[in-house]
Amino acid sequence: MPIGAHVGKQIRELRQRYNSGEGISQEALAGHIGVTPNTISRWETGVYRPSLEDLEKLARFFAVPIMRFFPSEHHDEANSDQLLMLLRAAKQLHPDDLEELTKFAEFRRARRIYAGKSRPRAGRKGSKHK
Repeated sequence: MPIGAHVGKQIRELRQRYNSGEGISQEALAGHIGVTPNTISRWETGVYRPSLEDLEKLARFFAVPIMRFFPSEHHDEANSDQLLMLLRAAKQLHPDDLEELTKFAEFRRARRIYAGKSRPRAGRKGSKHK
């Protein structure tokens, strides 16, 4: 499944499961994260891909890790020595700082996965401007 389709599926599932399965409309979600309802629809159908900043807003709104939007094959293990060093440093952080560090690390990982993937341009598919 292309990454755009996977991201869209995750957004749709999170939106439909929001509030203990009650769900949230595209319009309401759009208002919370500062985009148009049409944009949410286009993300869910894979016509457009959200930016990493939009994914971060969605992850914070739904209280999920940003990596939730990416296929599991992109979740490879880090170098164990570097991971151990990071864990030792993280143990000394305040819980709020640790949460922010986690979100930052997830954002950086998502950016690396997202890098090089072109985003569709605005406008109709197949339309040519002269």
